[in-house]
Amino acid sequence: MADRVRLCEHAPVIAPLELPRRRPPAHRVLPGRVFYGWWVTLGCGILLFVGVGVGFYILGILLDPLQSEHGWSNGAVSGASGLYFAVNGVANAVMGPHIDRHGPMPFMVAGVLGLGGCLIAVGHLTALWQLYLVYPLMGIAFAAAANVSVNSILTRWWIHRRARAMSVSFSFVSMGGALFAPLGTSLIHQGGIRLATLVLGLSVIGIGLPVVLLVLVWDPAQMGLSADDGYVPSRPVPGMGDQYRLWSRAEALRTVALWAMLIGFPLVMLSQVGFLTHQVAFLSRRFDSDTIGSLAIATSAVGSAVARLVVGSFADGVDKRRLTVALIGVQAATVYTLVVVDNLVVDFALVLVFGFTMGNIFMLQSLLVGEIFGLRSFGSIFGLLTASAQIAAGAGPVLIGYLEQRSGSYALPLTVTATLTLMGGLAIVWARPEAAPSPLRSERPAARSG
Repeated sequence: MADRVRLCEHAPVIAPLELPRRRPPAHRVLPGRVFYGWWVTLGCGILLFVGVGVGFYILGILLDPLQSEHGWSNGAVSGASGLYFAVNGVANAVMGPHIDRHGPMPFMVAGVLGLGGCLIAVGHLTALWQLYLVYPLMGIAFAAAANVSVNSILTRWWIHRRARAMSVSFSFVSMGGALFAPLGTSLIHQGGIRLATLVLGLSVIGIGLPVVLLVLVWDPAQMGLSADDGYVPSRPVPGMGDQYRLWSRAEALRTVALWAMLIGFPLVMLSQVGFLTHQVAFLSRRFDSDTIGSLAIATSAVGSAVARLVVGSFADGVDKRRLTVALIGVQAATVYTLVVVDNLVVDFALVLVFGFTMGNIFMLQSLLVGEIFGLRSFGSIFGLLTASAQIAAGAGPVLIGYLEQRSGSYALPLTVTATLTLMGGLAIVWARPEAAPSPLRSERPAARSG
């Protein structure tokens, strides 16, 4: 029997609300023989390319320049970066239930405009308090433009090919880091922070806004289509929960699985984001070269892109909990080794391996939530997980910056965060689907005629 069987006439079209029909302009010109979910996947990837490529990686690029240009301390700038992630996490939790009910499109439009505008404003700062005002606003805009919004779209368009589709979209994150990290460094060297933030902010708006308005559609039901184009696997996937169950947050919080993720992923993200934010400073100081530091970010990003595609090619058929735990163990071992090995070639190899793990761990957060809790309440539950992970991620740069100032080197803080990564992996071992719910809580909506 073939691994996958086409069952379009039986595949449910998920329509928890009366969704408005949407035929985006791109649908009129793109080849109709290709399932439109792949064009949505590509559009999400382009949005992540510019949104996360700039909105995430730029924090590490700006860390040292903000200190040198304004005379601010490492701890002060790291604190603003931490606040960025903390506010971003809270914003994701607040937006999640609204996205489940009304869709992500208005949030994405506002987020793209806000992210680009706030980034441009960073180039015009004159006082530290302004940084602590602009960074939280940028964190809110980043939450609206990406993360829960993009993941909610991909989770609805894909069920049985979700890992493959997400690996394609999220590979653009790494490509964005590989492009915008060196570009940001180059622009700072040529014209300072003001030039870099202007170019990157306009890039966010100029690339992201057309994608949202012209290509993306929240739910395939809005176009009369089915998730996965009607394909279902011939064999059950290990670890897959009921995709159509409606969860309240209170119900989800009574499960061991959610608490395992609420403990595990924040510990991992604290360490991962802390390392990424300080990676440029750590390696630039070790090898006395700003270029080395920015190239290290690009190397991590390239490794992340390649690894996502590789893992995405087989992850739909494996237990994602075990895969996540294994990748977390590798990431911790990589950081431990980076601390003790002072060799350019070896360090770049380790940075590449770190990139292999970081992109997949981030992607596997959404895959595990979708696999265990399904798609109907994805925004609400993933928003809650993202909030806890991002608040912890916000503490990562602050913790590493504080420990580096106290100890005089990055050895102690990186050792501490690698240990926290291992602890997070142990917690995620318990992230398993709950027992099957009653039929009323998991009723599948009838398919619409397409």
